[in-house]
Amino acid sequence: MDIDPNDLIETARSASAQHEVRSARLNAAVAITVAVLATFMGICKVKDDNIVQAMQQAQADKLDHWGFYQARNLRQEIAESTLTQLDLARLSAPPSSAAAYDAAITRYRTAAQDQSRKKDELKLLAEQDQKNYDALNYRDDQFDLSDALIAVAIAMLAVTALTRLWALFWASLIPTVLGILMGVAGLAALEIHPDALMRLLS
Repeated sequence: MDIDPNDLIETARSASAQHEVRSARLNAAVAITVAVLATFMGICKVKDDNIVQAMQQAQADKLDHWGFYQARNLRQEIAESTLTQLDLARLSAPPSSAAAYDAAITRYRTAAQDQSRKKDELKLLAEQDQKNYDALNYRDDQFDLSDALIAVAIAMLAVTALTRLWALFWASLIPTVLGILMGVAGLAALEIHPDALMRLLS
């Protein structure tokens, strides 16, 4: 059976054209995926930066409230110490000065109670600041994990563009989907948080 050289050339051209089409499709898929991931990362970055700023504010508020708490605690201790001294001094004071002692005792007892009440309020505020910080940190972790997964996906896509392997492209969609999922969780405040992984990474 004779083989027509023109048929061989045509077959080779057809195979080459099909290969070019597949390569073009793969390159287009890689380019579109990278563009989508880069855009998504940019959106997440803006939100994550705002969350980090809120975390810094919550931390500063917590430190301020604990500082004021310590100041109130010190004032309460001074008022209570003075109150104890006045109570003891009144026992040996002459009757003529009893009224003055009673007035001072009342004043310092009120001051001690006032400082105790304000101290407790500051403690509640400081504890709420910590809760706010923890809630924000939860979302910050989601964005951090999203960034890491998308970075892995983009690296895999870069290798895909070089090797032209569709299998690698499909494999890169795993970190792509997971990265987008964590980013959406951060944006929408969803309770998706791989605690074990975040403890390992922190």
